[in-house]
Amino acid sequence: MIIASQVKHLTSHKMENQATKSGTIGGTLLTVIFSIQPEDLIKTAILAAVGAAVSFTVSIALKMLVRKFKK
Repeated sequence: MIIASQVKHLTSHKMENQATKSGTIGGTLLTVIFSIQPEDLIKTAILAAVGAAVSFTVSIALKMLVRKFKK
């Protein structure tokens, strides 16, 4: 049988644990956000666009090759 003091202890421990997790995640996210340079974001966006275009082109070319050799 759980008594009231044990319930209070369990809930306060759970709240402290949640506050610790929230603080750690929040601090990590803020550190990452402020450490990223705008130039890095632009470079990443350009590389992602180039990668998507190359992937699309290669998949279309392979699709055409497969159709050609199936005939």
